[in-house]
Amino acid sequence: MNYRHIVFSIGLAIVSTGSFASETAPSGEDASFFSRYANNAQELVMHALSFVGIHYRRGGESPETGFDCSGLVRHVFRESLGLALPRTSRDISRVGETVQRNDLQPGDLVFFNTLRRGFSHVGIYLGEHRFVHAPATGGEVRVEDMRQRYWTKRFNGARRIAAADSNETASN
Repeated sequence: MNYRHIVFSIGLAIVSTGSFASETAPSGEDASFFSRYANNAQELVMHALSFVGIHYRRGGESPETGFDCSGLVRHVFRESLGLALPRTSRDISRVGETVQRNDLQPGDLVFFNTLRRGFSHVGIYLGEHRFVHAPATGGEVRVEDMRQRYWTKRFNGARRIAAADSNETASN
């Protein structure tokens, strides 16, 4: 079994454990938004996992040439949801709404201070304390555990970018 198959299996396990659903799902109009977000998040996460193993390239925005962290996020959101996000992780950190660490849901964006400045790195939260990202020169897109000391010390915050934000996000 190869690494990509293992990661894809992890993604399927996260999806099937109900990480995309709440035991107390909202009703009425909120339920419609909740269902839409859950479906979009599932598609987004599965799409992001399909790039595990693609090499890192500074400024990269495609699977053919490689990704940097924000290039991966931009590509996944554009291809999965049709959303045009800003180019840098710092600018992306200003889009959507703030999410507390204990309220993270699959599809949320997680930000880290990896270059001695806030919001210098971004990844896509998968659920169960894991996120997918394009790490650095010499690396490949991979899944990490946010509970690792390295990531815990550098966590800057998280944002949720709902499909309802698409018109606002794309026009910025």
